[in-house]
Amino acid sequence: MSKKYQNAFFIFGLVVLGIMLTQLNFTEVWQGLKHAGYWFFAVVILWAFLYIFNTTSWYLIIKGVCSQSADDENQLKVNAKHPVSLLWLYKVTVSGFALNYATPGGLMGGEPYRIMELAPKIGTERASSSVILYAMTHIFSHFWFWLLSAIIFVLTQHVTFALGIMLVAIGIFCSLGIWFFMSGYRKGLANRIMNLFRHTPLVKKWAQPFVERHREQLDTIDKQIAALHKQNPHNFIGAVLCELACRFASATEILFILLVLMPHVNYINCILILAFTSLFANLLFFIPLQLGGREGGFLMSTTALGISASAGIFVALIVRLRELLWTGIGLLLIKIERKKGQK
Repeated sequence: MSKKYQNAFFIFGLVVLGIMLTQLNFTEVWQGLKHAGYWFFAVVILWAFLYIFNTTSWYLIIKGVCSQSADDENQLKVNAKHPVSLLWLYKVTVSGFALNYATPGGLMGGEPYRIMELAPKIGTERASSSVILYAMTHIFSHFWFWLLSAIIFVLTQHVTFALGIMLVAIGIFCSLGIWFFMSGYRKGLANRIMNLFRHTPLVKKWAQPFVERHREQLDTIDKQIAALHKQNPHNFIGAVLCELACRFASATEILFILLVLMPHVNYINCILILAFTSLFANLLFFIPLQLGGREGGFLMSTTALGISASAGIFVALIVRLRELLWTGIGLLLIKIERKKGQK
């Protein structure tokens, strides 16, 4: 990626991060950090390992996309000349998530950055295919996580009539989401998404000429997306399982935080808290860093499981601080990558 674009991503992320920091109550933050003690560092370090799941998932997708037969010999030469290492991909993964956290919609900053970083190594079409596939897999795993968590709730908790109706609604919503993405894996999503943009106010004037100019590339991307599901099922299943494992392992963060407040914590409850909170927050996807949505989700999910409201607020605060810290780390990695590339 050129220096100009890397600096643009870095400055944009830095500005948004600065705005997010101004929304914090620093007295409350300091009190929360003192209360959390060394558990806060455990939470931060935990995410260094959780990002390995995400990186491995994307790596399997890239490997699957690049193993498909290529008509363009030049693209094969690019693959051989610029191999994709796991360490480099880890950096791009963390930076991509940092940009996602800072942008409304969650996929508006990180995905273009990933494509532009990966394109010189495997070609633009394959980079686009792998990034779209990874974004699909990331969201796809969330639907499975929410559905499985709803089943866990039924098996482990007392279900009232109102909760039963809500769980049925969640089950239907997740099943529709799984069906939509399975259809996308079989037929591709690039053209579908761009056709949606062609009928969306504010962006349709840009989308219409873009689709007309890049129709062939969009068709190729869709073919590569469909081919991974058909020709490389092991890579596809491995990528989905890595992402799903990351969802369940992420509940360890809530476990660490709640151990500050209570001597015994049920890990199943931590999974349920994470599932409900992430579902609620993702429904408010248009808010940068999901401000307010995540906090509200933690508050409602903890109280629903018989945990105090103050515990939910404390968990939300520590998780927010961890997100801001890793967003800063991800932005710094953009600059580090650029400096290494200049040597």
